[in-house]
Amino acid sequence: MTAVNLVEIAEKARQRIAGINYRVLICAGTGCIASGSKAVYEEFIRLTGAIPGIDAVVMTDDGCGSGVCDGGTGGPKSNGAVKSKEATSIFGTAVVSKTGCHGLCQKGPLVTVQPLAAGAEEIFYCHVTAEDVTEIVGEWIRSGNPVERLLYRDPNNGHTFRNSREIPFYTKQKRISLVDCGHIEPESIDEYIMRGGYAAAWRVITQMAPAQVCDEVAASGLRGRGGAGFSTGKKWQFALAVKGDIKYIVCNGDEGDPGAFMDRSIMEGDPHRVLEGAIIAAFASGASHGYFYIRSEYPLALERMQKAIDGARKAGLLGKGLFGSSFNFECEVVEGAGAFVCGEETALLASIEGQRGMPRPKPPFPAQSGLFGKPTVVNNVETLATVRDVIERGAAEFKKHGTPQSPGTKTFALTGRILNTGLIEVPLGTTLNEIVYEIGGGIPDGRNFKAVQIGGPSGGCLGAEHINMPLDFENLAQVGAMVGSGGIVVLDDTTCIVEVARFFMEFTQHESCGKCIPCREGTKQMLAILQDIVDGKSQPGDLELLEETAKVVKTASLCALGKTAPNPVISTLKLFRSEYLAHIDRRYCPAGVCVALKTYTIDPSLCNGCHRCSMKCPVGAIEGEKREAHRIDVTKCTKCGICASLCKFEAIAAV
Repeated sequence: MTAVNLVEIAEKARQRIAGINYRVLICAGTGCIASGSKAVYEEFIRLTGAIPGIDAVVMTDDGCGSGVCDGGTGGPKSNGAVKSKEATSIFGTAVVSKTGCHGLCQKGPLVTVQPLAAGAEEIFYCHVTAEDVTEIVGEWIRSGNPVERLLYRDPNNGHTFRNSREIPFYTKQKRISLVDCGHIEPESIDEYIMRGGYAAAWRVITQMAPAQVCDEVAASGLRGRGGAGFSTGKKWQFALAVKGDIKYIVCNGDEGDPGAFMDRSIMEGDPHRVLEGAIIAAFASGASHGYFYIRSEYPLALERMQKAIDGARKAGLLGKGLFGSSFNFECEVVEGAGAFVCGEETALLASIEGQRGMPRPKPPFPAQSGLFGKPTVVNNVETLATVRDVIERGAAEFKKHGTPQSPGTKTFALTGRILNTGLIEVPLGTTLNEIVYEIGGGIPDGRNFKAVQIGGPSGGCLGAEHINMPLDFENLAQVGAMVGSGGIVVLDDTTCIVEVARFFMEFTQHESCGKCIPCREGTKQMLAILQDIVDGKSQPGDLELLEETAKVVKTASLCALGKTAPNPVISTLKLFRSEYLAHIDRRYCPAGVCVALKTYTIDPSLCNGCHRCSMKCPVGAIEGEKREAHRIDVTKCTKCGICASLCKFEAIAAV
């Protein structure tokens, strides 16, 4: 194969955008699409083509960008609007692009108007609708001023920000794997190359030996970002050391934790970065074929990852003799069936082989005998997306962020009771306080912070006493939690901890593959006990039985998913045991969440006997004459809460 000239490709791409004055970036990640960004994009195309002075140029979406990878014969497609030379010289031309997730999901759809002149200031808009586009474009043409009402407004002090670089949500982050997400056209290989893409792969393949690459990544301290945090470089070294003509690299994109969307967003927003990491990993470990295993619930990630592979193949970045070397590498996308257990590497490999996704005993580890019995490296999406940075900047520079044992950064999906929900990336070792209050903006409605569930169903709970604890692999392990894939669910004082534990146990019990008895039966028993507790049916000794069962499941389960399934229960029992006891001993839910533990009463001093509640009670549990104080028969009451919601005098309350 003819060696690909990345410098030439990048220069041709720059030449094609040399005359463009503005760029409009519209977030087209899954979250913003669900909020209506597709209509916003279409309206920008329509209006910028209709208003004199702006010629909308739309990047192509054929997986090969604007045509560089087919020899530079193509180019950006105009929407066909014809402008006068005078108008165009005054207002210039504009590129309208779809991007991946920008991160601030709470405020989507997000739009950035980006002047391409040096020193010009971008304008960052939030909650944009198709109806807002006329106003945005009109202000842009008339005065160049932003539409003030669409700017980001700090929820705590009301201060507005014109560009994203000044918003605390972004200023407190350090983005490595997410550095280009929200800033580039993810389906354009031209733009990725123009921003330095595939140069790290070129350097590795043409100037380094596989062992050197393994050593550099090992020296960086990069650890797997999908779970246990094993050394990435060592994993590659193990696979390289095993003799064999056929080896595989597998990208684990089967992100299944409730509330987690880090891997999905990276694949949607910067798929070529993930692919380049896979190419480097394949060269370092001796693999010649790769698989991207992506869950079926991620249709956009599947589509964009496939387009990235097709575009790279067309550009000569996949196939035989990469960069004129003897290294051959091909890869393909495999759609997962959506089973949570397939996030475990051996179950994932079984699924690719066409078998039922069930874990296998280890050893042998996949690096020794994995896919089809061949040496296999399994890396998560974020891990591969970080590899380029390690090669570009070197191990020493990479280790300047994070902690000595946990170098680098980590992406987190910040959800729950938090003002700024979204996707963030911070150095490992960042405290929970910084994440919740400085990046997340704090707890809404003036409520108090109670806890976070970190690491998904396999993770654990952190309470207020951990608010200043640095979040890294070591510290989290010491308190019974884990980094996991990176989900952080923030809980306030209106949250019932027992119900949270029950929710996660219901999830893991439902997703258990059933292969080993401790996980299959143990999680079922734990769920039954937790259900009894929230239903007010618990018995003496239930807590002790719950703890004993959790220890058995953690110790005796076959795979890591089973071993970590009890973590939410174990950690919440340690931090919030009094809340469990309140449910069991007093039949009382401190947060007022558990319906079965509520008792509705009527305050006779507030009730005027209007009869409104008694007429609407579905079971006839409310008694009393008209214009006299009513009462609730607790033996009939089903605790539905209809009466409390109807009472205009706030005479009915749950205690």
